[in-house]
Amino acid sequence: MANVRDEIKVIFDADNHYWEASDAFTRYRDPKFAERGVQVKEVDGVVRYVLDGQVFQALPGPGDVHPRPKPGSFMDYFSGKLSRQEFLASFNEPPSEHPEWYHRDSRLKVMDAQSVEAVWMFPSQGVVLEAPMLESDVEAAIEVCRSFNRWIEDEWGFAYKDRIFGVPYLNMSDPDALAAELQWCLDRGARVVAIRHGAAVTAKGLRSPADPIFDRFWGLAQESGVVVSSHDGADNTYADMYMLLDRKWGASAIPGPEASHENMRMMGGGSVFGALMKNRIVHDFAYILVGHRLFERFPRLKVAYIENGAAWVPSLLQALEYLGHGGDYLSNPRDQFIEHCWVAPFVEESVDELARHLPSERILFGSDWPHGEGFPEPKDFFENVANFSVDDQRRIMYENARELTFS
Repeated sequence: MANVRDEIKVIFDADNHYWEASDAFTRYRDPKFAERGVQVKEVDGVVRYVLDGQVFQALPGPGDVHPRPKPGSFMDYFSGKLSRQEFLASFNEPPSEHPEWYHRDSRLKVMDAQSVEAVWMFPSQGVVLEAPMLESDVEAAIEVCRSFNRWIEDEWGFAYKDRIFGVPYLNMSDPDALAAELQWCLDRGARVVAIRHGAAVTAKGLRSPADPIFDRFWGLAQESGVVVSSHDGADNTYADMYMLLDRKWGASAIPGPEASHENMRMMGGGSVFGALMKNRIVHDFAYILVGHRLFERFPRLKVAYIENGAAWVPSLLQALEYLGHGGDYLSNPRDQFIEHCWVAPFVEESVDELARHLPSERILFGSDWPHGEGFPEPKDFFENVANFSVDDQRRIMYENARELTFS
């Protein structure tokens, strides 16, 4: 719409990021875990993340010592304007030239220039590192996440000047530790928290995140009004699914990269089914929260799906509709999702299509700034909502996230 940016003068971005510094996961770690979980070491002259004695190949290393891509640089690659070689060459922005990627007061100045009133500030690398730690050392994963949250609060704040809402990352392996960690975050002003979009890895095996053993956590989330979010990242609980599909479809007989368990750990990178599982994991996670009656036990919960895209929403709603036909749910499971859940689509997706399934009141705007796969400028997302009324654009670009944050 013409002049809409003049009418909507500020926006609330539900998907901003920092780049983690070298001590993000270790600054507050208990010394007895110094040799467990993620470690930061110089390997062949390069500072890398090390897990179980091996360099973690899915990440280059801490963001403050590795050049990063320019915001929006992936867009030209996805659209075919850049070759893969040209795309990889764009990963050359020196950390020293971008204090706004690492320091909150520098970020506030950039936010002012971008007309961004407030942001939910998510990890960049933290959402990837928890999952592989869980495979070998659950205790260390719990401790690293605990330590990381203290770094987030220290460096970014959970509600810095009511503009930067650093999102703590909560591990669900120990129900009591989970509830205690949430309380610690709430005591320091947290308005949004994040959990991995997969089954909880506990001492008793994999458990649904909606299992009643976690009800103390969910009850505290409801009582406090905090938003529980799930941001895209790594999840290894579906590694067996990749290998099962490889076997069932005979993929192991097709020449190509070996579909080893180690490859499965790299977010499905060794399986042709990795792309299929990307939507499947968040789809199943959202389904389980409803199917295991989480929202019936906690009718005031608020859950947000960030940087998971929206392509999975139509099939999820259809599955939940079918679920309601054969169950004794208090209300239609499909309606339960719509009542309790908000979705932030990818920047390249059609928001018009998502609005066919969710009302504008449940759609969030997230730019993914300053990541390469997001928009160069957060307000570029206005292009994606150009067909909406001014009122609906204001709701998506500003009011929904603000209401969730301050309600």
